[in-house]
Parts: sequence; structure tokens; C-alpha cells
Amino acid sequence: MIPDRIIEQGTLTTTGARASVEVRIPWYRALPGSCISGAKLTIDGVAAPVESLRWGMNGREFTFDELATNVDEWWFPLDSATLSGDLAVSPDAEHTVDVDLTLYIPYIIISDSETLHIDEHDHKTMTAVQA
Repeated sequence: MIPDRIIEQGTLTTTGARASVEVRIPWYRALPGSCISGAKLTIDGVAAPVESLRWGMNGREFTFDELATNVDEWWFPLDSATLSGDLAVSPDAEHTVDVDLTLYIPYIIISDSETLHIDEHDHKTMTAVQA
């Protein structure tokens, strides 16, 4: 819905073998953690291994398996979340960053057994900062 604003410009951070970027919700209403179905982080054409991906929001960090049943933590439109994964990124260098998000919208029913899901993508070029 708002794909060109998913990645927050200037938020690419590197800490050793991990990289992270801040992301914004591409929807106009808050969603519980259980509606964040998945994400992909790619830097300079290299995708972070799925098992290394972590989602940070509200001061906590989650795997996507942990988010699947989490209805206590909410992602709000005014708050950034952090997507991180195992990727070695050179600090003080420019990188291309791609983020893919899959979200379920629980209050929009599209069939007897399915709610609306949205797949969004954003692409930015930015300089990495050492954390």
C-alpha cells in the first residue's frame, strides 16, 4: 500500500557479521505481531539467511516463528521496526538494500477461510554505519 516508504533512509547499520535496517509499516493501521508473516533482507544482491532474520519492535526481538502467534506486541504506523540478519556489510560504504514484507490484514476477509495478505517491496541505496 505504501511500499516506497518501508525502508527508513539512512538506517543501515552493521555490527560484525550482522546488518540491520529500520522499516515502517506499509499499512494505515496498527497490526499485531502475528500479522507480520515474513520478511526478506537483501543487501547488494545477497539475501540474509532466513534462519538468521530477526524482527525488533517495542524494545524486543523476535524470530518470525515467535511472531506467528504473538498478539501482545503491536506494530504501529508511527513506529519503526528493525529487520536484521546475518550479512557482512562494509561500514562507510554505499549499499543497495531491498526489503520484502508479507503482512496479513486480519479484518479484511477475502474468502471463507482467508484474510487479505499483502506482499510489499522497497529498495534504497544508503551508506552503512558501524554500530
